[in-house]
Amino acid sequence: MQIVPISNLDVDGLSDYARLTDVALRRVQEPQGGLYIAESHKVIARAIAAGHQPRSLLLQEQWLPDVAPLLERFPDVPVYVGPSDLLEELTGYHMHRGALAAMHRPALPRMEDLLADATRVVILEDIVDHTNVGAIFRSVAGLGADAVLITPRCADPLYRRSVRVSMGTVLQVPWTRMPEWPEARRILDAAGFHVAALALDDRAVTLDRFAAHPPERIAVTLGTEGDGLSRQALEAADSTVVIPMLHGVDSLNVASASAVALWALREGTVAAG
Repeated sequence: MQIVPISNLDVDGLSDYARLTDVALRRVQEPQGGLYIAESHKVIARAIAAGHQPRSLLLQEQWLPDVAPLLERFPDVPVYVGPSDLLEELTGYHMHRGALAAMHRPALPRMEDLLADATRVVILEDIVDHTNVGAIFRSVAGLGADAVLITPRCADPLYRRSVRVSMGTVLQVPWTRMPEWPEARRILDAAGFHVAALALDDRAVTLDRFAAHPPERIAVTLGTEGDGLSRQALEAADSTVVIPMLHGVDSLNVASASAVALWALREGTVAAG
């Protein structure tokens, strides 16, 4: 490893880790810099296993033995090592998860290529909460959907909190940004997908009925935490689906709803109608 001890914050390369608690700053800098931040040994390991390239690492000295095996193929990647208080001054928070890595972002696939062999995909329309995005990716990975499509205004799945909440599954699940609805719907049509919008609607069919005889290829569309799906998303849907609720509760958190829907629609099952 190329270990770089640091005793101050004037070292070249540390700017990638500055002010990680400032959400607005990271939204701007991470995509433009072609980087994202992986937090913890487990997430860094999953990123490297997925073929992502590290640009640098930041950690305290006691974590060097943990990260050393991960960097055997990257002998020229700098590993910045410093005391806890200095790293907290740099990042803005206590690094209790061991290590951070600035990772190069992989190129996103074309939507057409992502859909080619998929049968279950999830569409996230304008979901801005990074915790919800990460939790949905974890449901996608755990319940067997093939890919995630996100709209241009959706939160970044590779934002540090999304990656952490997902337990690193955003690094394993194929995903890409889709174009606006008219073009996205054309691509979904060409790939043979039935678009099912999860939304409160008087015309909606219940999830159990929809899952009893599901289409072969399904794209489940999930909307924003407050307003739900847009008019364009609802117009683009072939079906509107609702999760039946009790005790006057009309809906679930979007991440919880994604898990319920994906479980009901997992391949190889037929729900009771």
